[in-house]
Amino acid sequence: MADQPERITILAREFSAAALEFHRGKMAQKGYVMEGSITPRKMQMIEGQEQPKDLFDGEVLFAVTFRLKDASPA
Repeated sequence: MADQPERITILAREFSAAALEFHRGKMAQKGYVMEGSITPRKMQMIEGQEQPKDLFDGEVLFAVTFRLKDASPA
């Protein structure tokens, strides 16, 4: 598991899709736990000194983050 990312964040348009990903993606078998709750978020990207720009056309998406069990909590 050393080559696995410490955290994986999944974005979904629907709460239920984000909630089901833990089981569908077999995250527990891969060594992950859910970190925090599933929350609606607007994503933005910043490059250099520019102003942040909306990703996904400014659409609010549900985000859930999974972290490896052995990784320290945020």
